[in-house]
Amino acid sequence: MAVIHKKVWPEYFEEILAGRKKFELRLADFEVSEGDTLILKEWNPESGAYTGRKTEVTATYVIKTKDQPFWPQEDADKYRVL
Repeated sequence: MAVIHKKVWPEYFEEILAGRKKFELRLADFEVSEGDTLILKEWNPESGAYTGRKTEVTATYVIKTKDQPFWPQEDADKYRVL
């Protein structure tokens, strides 16, 4: 099992701490597997610095979307909310 450190912006960090945010969508610029430990560090994009707060979570489900055939473009356009 790997230990992975990642930045999280304050509004998302708060939702994670409150237990309301239980998933994460990320650009696949790192490897993660089920069972890996994620050290999530609160990052303030305005100051460009860590706040000092962090939390630890375990990856329980990983899906790679690159080759997933989600929905036809026509349906995605039809139901897009702007």
